[in-house]
Amino acid sequence: MSIDPRKVINLEPMSNFQIVAIVICILLNALDGFDVLAVTFAAPGIAERWGLGPETIGAIISSGLVGMAVGSIFLAPIADVYGRRLVILACLLVMGFGMLGSAIAADFGTLILYRFFTGLGIGTMLASINAMVSEYSNDKRRDLCVSLMTVGYPIGGVIGGTAAAILLGKFGWESVFLFGGIVTLAVFPLVLFVLPESIEFLSLSKGNKALGKINKILKRMGHKEASFVAIPETPQVGMKIKDLFSSGMTRHTVILTGSYFLHIMTFYYVMGWVPSIVTELGFDRAVGTSVSVWISIGGIVGGSLFGWAVTFVSLQKLAIALMLTTGLLVILFGQVTPDIDKLKIVAFLLGFCMFSGVVGLYALIVRAFPTRLRATGTGFVIGVGRAGAAIGPLITGFLFSVGFERGSVALVMAVGSISAALVLIIGRLKKNNSKNI
Repeated sequence: MSIDPRKVINLEPMSNFQIVAIVICILLNALDGFDVLAVTFAAPGIAERWGLGPETIGAIISSGLVGMAVGSIFLAPIADVYGRRLVILACLLVMGFGMLGSAIAADFGTLILYRFFTGLGIGTMLASINAMVSEYSNDKRRDLCVSLMTVGYPIGGVIGGTAAAILLGKFGWESVFLFGGIVTLAVFPLVLFVLPESIEFLSLSKGNKALGKINKILKRMGHKEASFVAIPETPQVGMKIKDLFSSGMTRHTVILTGSYFLHIMTFYYVMGWVPSIVTELGFDRAVGTSVSVWISIGGIVGGSLFGWAVTFVSLQKLAIALMLTTGLLVILFGQVTPDIDKLKIVAFLLGFCMFSGVVGLYALIVRAFPTRLRATGTGFVIGVGRAGAAIGPLITGFLFSVGFERGSVALVMAVGSISAALVLIIGRLKKNNSKNI
């Protein structure tokens, strides 16, 4: 029997096996969420330990984001050559040991190096799990599954933030990194023994040479085995970054990269500085962390609802509306009076719109890039976007150091998300293959 495994996945109802694969990817993104936010939870304690100013704290936060950018751009394409699963396993080791190294750093210079190392793993992994989720979802549930995968990030923020608040109440800032490193390494066996390679990647990269592996996965999904893998294209091994700027792809690459860059600049201003901003308002570090947790809770709710809402509303229009609203809420957060209940309410709404905007961009990325370019394209967009993530905390640190108040800083940093929406409005992504994006 000759089959195209991709059609089986796209057209058939999702099996329990596929759902488990998606859940594992959500968990992996939750690790990313905690690992990225760990340094923001620990930032007040780090500043106190070594007597650091806002500019240096901004550099420590940005170092991990720079590592993510490098990993996303230069290492993520490996997943289009050697497979998503191998890259995910390697990234878990890099992230875990990077977190443990951060816990024992003797000075802020060493901490910056470990944060960069951790960022390499996070940036590289994110492109792989985004591709993996897309390739194990059917056509009907793909947007929902990508949305739920993205929601893993704020889930990691909530769980990590809650754990960090408890740890910081009893131990030093090092305990946050220690906890993250142990949990990250503990997930390695789960991926090793449960999560298989993407069947779509195997089909397009190796064809019938991977027939045994493909049949094994098809059997676990509850489908009949094949005697021959029939795909219309010639099997190919990975693509290069230059292919993102080939005929038909340049427009999508430029628009998505520009929009992601700008929105993520605002995103990491919020995620990177909220604990410190709240602490500067006179609250203790645990309260600062709790406000950050409410941003993540809003992200979980917003990201989950996004996958449902996009079945009724244009994906692109919804993403634009959410990013514009994010900018307005950032401005509001900078103006709200230092009342903890008001701060938490605005934080929840901000997280709702801000994370949903990211979900929208991830869904657009999945639709824009074909299988053999998916990890490379995702990595490039996210990698260049991480430059915006690195710039956001640095600009914030500089503005605070020269005397800007939180309201003025928020006004400046809100420009990112608003501009991201304008890029999509002006650029207007066109139809890709069979779906309108």
